Amino acid sequence: MTKTNSSSKVPMGKKIAFGLGMLANQMFPAALGIFMVVLVKDLGFPTWMWSILYFLPRIFDSITDPIMGFISDNTRSKYGRRRHYVFIGAIIMGISFALMWQLYREDSLNYNFAYYLFWSLVFYLGLTIFSVPYVAMGYEMSDDFHERTSIMAVSQWIGQWAWVLAPWLWVIMYDPNWFDSGDVATRTLAIWVAIVCALLAMVPAIFLKDKSTLDDDSLVPLTIKNIGGSLREILKGFKEAFKIKQFRKLCIATFFIFNAFNTVAAFSFFIIVYYLFNGDAAAAWIWPTLFGSVGALITTFLVIPVVAKISKAMGKKNAFLISQGISIFGYILLWFLFIPGKPYLFLLALPFFSFGIGGLFTIMMSMTADICDLDELNFGQRREGIFGAIYWWMVKFGFAIAGGLSGLIMLMVDFTPDAATQPEGAVTGLRFFFSVFPILGTAIAMYIMRDYDLTEERAIEISAELNKRKALKQETLKKI
Repeated sequence: MTKTNSSSKVPMGKKIAFGLGMLANQMFPAALGIFMVVLVKDLGFPTWMWSILYFLPRIFDSITDPIMGFISDNTRSKYGRRRHYVFIGAIIMGISFALMWQLYREDSLNYNFAYYLFWSLVFYLGLTIFSVPYVAMGYEMSDDFHERTSIMAVSQWIGQWAWVLAPWLWVIMYDPNWFDSGDVATRTLAIWVAIVCALLAMVPAIFLKDKSTLDDDSLVPLTIKNIGGSLREILKGFKEAFKIKQFRKLCIATFFIFNAFNTVAAFSFFIIVYYLFNGDAAAAWIWPTLFGSVGALITTFLVIPVVAKISKAMGKKNAFLISQGISIFGYILLWFLFIPGKPYLFLLALPFFSFGIGGLFTIMMSMTADICDLDELNFGQRREGIFGAIYWWMVKFGFAIAGGLSGLIMLMVDFTPDAATQPEGAVTGLRFFFSVFPILGTAIAMYIMRDYDLTEERAIEISAELNKRKALKQETLKKI
């Protein structure tokens, strides 16, 4: 076992500062997913409008991410390449998120649709400006194999609190003691979410210092002409990134796991209400909220620390395979532990089920940081922004597809979300897809990652070669 170089150790304060940014990065979309129900339930948006509002901004986001990666990677500034973008993005996200939900029943449906779509696009532009350089900052924080996993584990631990807290918005939104209706609730709650999350998003920009890049001649000048022609560089970056088989494996495996998980994520609510409580949402009470909140708590206090320890003891690939294997067992358990009249039993499956997504991002973000070193070895450039953008492009593209697949599955099984009762077999069909679809996606991802070969030993060799190159370059500059 190779010891961590003390110079590569990152103080816990910096890890926490980075992690608070992750809390904002996850809380915004978590709250967004819950608030969007108001569009259909309280404001009368037809499902085709909801689909456009779900799909179009995410596609826009997936297009702007690689462009932002190119800009971030090549920025010359006394503040470095990332910090000022993180700060500006935080402000845009906060303002646009608050304004996006100022919707009133008195306004026409078409006006509310256009208004929401406009501010939604502004919000996702702010998310791109923030998240792409923010993720790249995490990749740059250390060059040590295990310290990278520690950084990502801390950030994911903090970020998971978004998924612990967000489900409770359901309880507040539809409690008549708090608000008269869901749309009234979101107008107020969105402002508080926006202020808190924008402040959290600013923390990494304020406390994570970076070196000036004003004199870095390796960066492409960000002129109007170069930015306009950056698509060629972006496509080149995509091509070079996917030539690295290890990175290709990470992206494809993540796509299958995350897409499969999000396709059936909303089904838990319907299964609990219609299967466990025979369609009585009032009787279901707090159980749908507990499914999400308890699962996130388990991820926070059990999954992330355990996966980080397995990674250090057995390597990142084995930690990934073990965590995903445990999650498959959890999905199987959920088939048997959804029992009408005994909702508490499904809680027994959550510790196993939660290893899927909790283990995925802790390991994959750490692996991506290793691959950025391999990219520099192969092509002589530091492109954390591009790699982060490509990786999260796969995540967001999968998320957008998941929205369409969710609707398709409900159509296939003849399930109607707002119906008082469901046709025979519809809920069973949802339960079948809820267990089988993620198992299939996870199994494919595990097969893809079975021969991932960027080990700790190889990562140390790459780091040593890069350090040798840097020392040689500095020697040459001194002679000049």
